[in-house]
Amino acid sequence: MREIGSRRRHQPAPCWAVFEDLCDPHRQPARPWLHLLDDEVEPEIVDAVRPRYVTWSSLWTKRPDASVRFDLAAARGGTDLRWTLFVGDPVPDTGMISHMRQRIGELINANLRYTYGQ
Repeated sequence: MREIGSRRRHQPAPCWAVFEDLCDPHRQPARPWLHLLDDEVEPEIVDAVRPRYVTWSSLWTKRPDASVRFDLAAARGGTDLRWTLFVGDPVPDTGMISHMRQRIGELINANLRYTYGQ
């Protein structure tokens, strides 16, 4: 598997809450955030160690080999959350890589973050 993207951003919620939301995106029905596109599927948990990391299966029907690892660290009263995107060979073209990165950023650094009030 090759790393094709990674980004770290602070989330205002504590590690345990971010971990729980990543493991069960629908645990808080009043705060939906995992809004999938037509060519995406709900990820499964491939691996997780509470509250340090979570690995998702692919979101993309066109790239079922992809996975996303989330590393969580307590920081500044919340969580520093790093996502890292991995794919197998062949590596997608730059347009697809950009789309995949943007979608993770939108889901995690926008949608999920907004559910915490920011």
